[in-house]
Amino acid sequence: MDSVVRLYLLPMGWRIAGALAIWLIGSWGIKLLRSALRRGMRIRRVDLTLATYLDTSTAVVLRILMLIAVLGVLGVETTSFAALMAAIGIAIGAAWSGLLSNFAAGLFLLTFRPFKVGDIIAAAGITGTVREIGLFVTAVDTADCVRTYVGNNRLFSDNVQNFSANEYRRVDLTTQVPPGMDIEGTTGRVREALLAIPHVLRNPTPNVEILTFSPAGSTLAIRPFCHNDHYWQVYFDTNRAISRILLPDQGIRRVS
Repeated sequence: MDSVVRLYLLPMGWRIAGALAIWLIGSWGIKLLRSALRRGMRIRRVDLTLATYLDTSTAVVLRILMLIAVLGVLGVETTSFAALMAAIGIAIGAAWSGLLSNFAAGLFLLTFRPFKVGDIIAAAGITGTVREIGLFVTAVDTADCVRTYVGNNRLFSDNVQNFSANEYRRVDLTTQVPPGMDIEGTTGRVREALLAIPHVLRNPTPNVEILTFSPAGSTLAIRPFCHNDHYWQVYFDTNRAISRILLPDQGIRRVS
């Protein structure tokens, strides 16, 4: 019995005690590191989605390392365990290549922030307001109030137009002046009408210029500026102003 205790039970007891100590100290250390990480990200105002992901990923990685250390103290061979984990990671990566590409793109979107929630963007064939930036997909509300989910990889690999990045946006319209109408006088009246439209900015000044000239009827380029929130209202109001000046009794002949 004395030999059994000295050769087997006592070493096993010390191993269990060491493994328990590693588990308790490691859990306390992980909790301390996660608290410091969360505090640092809160001070730096890291995006909430990215901060949650980093916090969870850090906890998982540290607990796996702690588990390997505990198994090593208990005398369990960890080399084959680590090889098995690596093989599982490769298999999952191959099976989820598309999903992981969206995941990686989501991390880059949250890090570099080409747009944020509330911005109006055009990308991947979708134009609308960003409602949520997830780790795999981004939710966009289109102008007709349809919630559309776009894979982050498509957003990150495509050209993104952010209409909310600048303070104002230009409305581009063209209209044909009827033959015989005074071009210079018409240009001045259109410019005055633009300045009278609500939400049209005075600086930059609206542009009204001859785009193409033809004896059969010249084409004017009409370009007022406005805040992005008022874009469509200014667009429609500008069309109405053009119709009242150019064709008061016939309606708009051509406005594009």
